Amino acid sequence: MQFTETKLKGAFVVDLELKPDHRGAFARAFCAKEFEDHGLKPIVAQINLSFNHKAGTLRGMHYQIPPASETKFIRCIRGAIYDVIVDMRPHSPTYLQHFGIELTADNRRALYIPELFAHGYQALTDEAEVIYQVGEFYTPGCERGFRYDDPAFQIEWRLPVTEISEKDLSWEPFEAIAGASIT
Repeated sequence: MQFTETKLKGAFVVDLELKPDHRGAFARAFCAKEFEDHGLKPIVAQINLSFNHKAGTLRGMHYQIPPASETKFIRCIRGAIYDVIVDMRPHSPTYLQHFGIELTADNRRALYIPELFAHGYQALTDEAEVIYQVGEFYTPGCERGFRYDDPAFQIEWRLPVTEISEKDLSWEPFEAIAGASIT
């Protein structure tokens, strides 16, 4: 695997090193030792699969706070998504900055997301499917989030939003929660 750190310290784009032959190709998609060698947490508490019927579907923006803050390792296995992360670590030099990347079944890229990063994505194709490893169990009392269109972040989504959950629409504006403790 090839690890390329994004502009947000600790977040990495992970590319496969395909080994092609006459049958097709082989690649390692996850290796705990390689993650550790890059200073990343290789813990997997859950593996989630998300299926999205329509292009424009948006999921996010979510994160969990301690004691259940979580890492994520995201890969699109069918179609394409635009994946966005926001650094929510108050003492980070990139606090409140975001990074976006297209993850597709064709480019086979993945994104490693550290603890205390908000995460969301938009399906760019119909029938987009995403698999992600999560480093902590889902803990509703520790979940936080903000709206995908919150002006504090100025995230430019690739498509008009066609589908979104009521929960994701009901998050408070970041400005209203900015003083709340993240830890």
